[in-house]
Amino acid sequence: MQRDALLALLRGLQSGEGTPESVADRLATLPFEDLGFANIDHHRPLRSGLPEVVFAAGKTPEQTATILSRLHSSGTPALATRADAAAFTATQKVVREAKYHETARCITCGARAPRNGGRVAVVCAGTSDLPVADEAAVTAEFFGSEVTRITDVGVAGLHRLLARLDAIRQADAVVVCAGMEGALPSVVGGLVAVPVIAVPTSVGYGASFGGVTALLGMLNSCSPNVTVVNIDNGFGAGYVATLYAGRPARESS
Repeated sequence: MQRDALLALLRGLQSGEGTPESVADRLATLPFEDLGFANIDHHRPLRSGLPEVVFAAGKTPEQTATILSRLHSSGTPALATRADAAAFTATQKVVREAKYHETARCITCGARAPRNGGRVAVVCAGTSDLPVADEAAVTAEFFGSEVTRITDVGVAGLHRLLARLDAIRQADAVVVCAGMEGALPSVVGGLVAVPVIAVPTSVGYGASFGGVTALLGMLNSCSPNVTVVNIDNGFGAGYVATLYAGRPARESS
């Protein structure tokens, strides 16, 4: 439940549109709802001001669909990450307006968070990094940021990055996704005056060690405005970028 939904429920009681019993029933599952295989945290949006998130990997399509359906019925917008087409098919049967973002492997249910005034640039080194970059972009957009996507501007052709530098500098926070040696975040960090969230991807040949080489390179960045999330964690980067770029929108009481 989001804060505005809770306030609407209480205002309805105050104006006589509901009963104490109906409100008590509605609040009974507010902290969390036990589904047997999962405890749904309905309280998180009240704490964070942002939509709820479901990690779909490892869950059956039916489990993902059930969780998203329960969140949707409570009025809570939700984002499911690492969701495949089967999870989306199952979800769409119970949440008709659910949307699937194929490249990002994400499902969104409900309206995106109100615009928070923040601007996020999501930059990726190569087209192979797009699934991770798009996960970051979908997350930041759904959580209320204005997102600019900048693709295939890796350090092997630095002129491509410089050609988009004006657009990158308009952002309040920059997410940079790169595999191989992971050099791009350091370059971007030296060119902008805002936080840079580096995302090492598992793209690369054998000595990239599934993204470990890029991770270590980014952790050792000489650009002091660069911080690093885990390998392929586009969601985490998009979430943090939203917090850097603009505070979550909240309805005043």
